[in-house]
Amino acid sequence: MEAEVRKKEKELKEKEKAKKQIPLRLSAALWEELAAWAEAEFRSVNGQIEYLLAECVKRRKNGS
Repeated sequence: MEAEVRKKEKELKEKEKAKKQIPLRLSAALWEELAAWAEAEFRSVNGQIEYLLAECVKRRKNGS
């Protein structure tokens, strides 16, 4: 019984860490702005987009 619970907990944690892939179309100008910003903050463009989206979600949750 305990082993089953631990297995389910492990599966849930792995699922939370999983990344979803989505197609995203951006204008060339926006891509260039994001690429420059990402480089300045030592992130990939993908990492920068993920960071920005996470920040927006946090602010929305906080009502800011």
